[in-house]
Amino acid sequence: MSVYVSERFDDLGRADSAPHRLGILGGTFDPIHMGHLSLAEQARVALGLDGVIFMPAGTPVFKKDREVTSAEDRLAMVRMAVEDNPCFDASSFEIDRGGDTYTYDTLRALRDYFPDNVQLYFITGADAACTLHLWHRASEMADLATFVGVSRPGYSIDSVAGEAVRAACGINVTFLSLPGIDVSSSMLREKVAAGQSVRYLVPDVVRSYLQLKGLYRKG
Repeated sequence: MSVYVSERFDDLGRADSAPHRLGILGGTFDPIHMGHLSLAEQARVALGLDGVIFMPAGTPVFKKDREVTSAEDRLAMVRMAVEDNPCFDASSFEIDRGGDTYTYDTLRALRDYFPDNVQLYFITGADAACTLHLWHRASEMADLATFVGVSRPGYSIDSVAGEAVRAACGINVTFLSLPGIDVSSSMLREKVAAGQSVRYLVPDVVRSYLQLKGLYRKG
């Protein structure tokens, strides 16, 4: 495990007893894009978060059926993308832990790491939030963090599904409907492979990194 979780937010809540709110945005980030950044910023404002930590998955359990870009490259892109926002940070916490990446394990470790006056907010897509009851040790996650499901373009929030999650595993999801950018990592990989432009869909520093490293190109 890394020496610290977050360079910018590791000391949050340790110098006082005042309540603090810290967002955790996990994902593969293969690659990180403007949709991720916009979602995190809007959620930060809507929820009154002190900051948001972007946490790339080490070995994503749900993506073992496809090749995933190296953790080193994905983490490097995330760090570049969030560097200019003092309310964001990147963390190698999940990558350094090794093994399969389960949200329960991450949240359990983070809850033990940060003081009790730091409330954790786990941010995910509304579609993923509606399947929380299927996640590893779901019933044990309710007390570890506040779960936030954010809608994305083309996906409407399903309150019935959200209630089903709460009934199945005790997790009460807070849903946010926020304007989003209709972009996905899979679409970006396809564009790069086809030699198409991804300008304005990813930060310029990420676009330069993709070109430098030759990521997602065919052959």
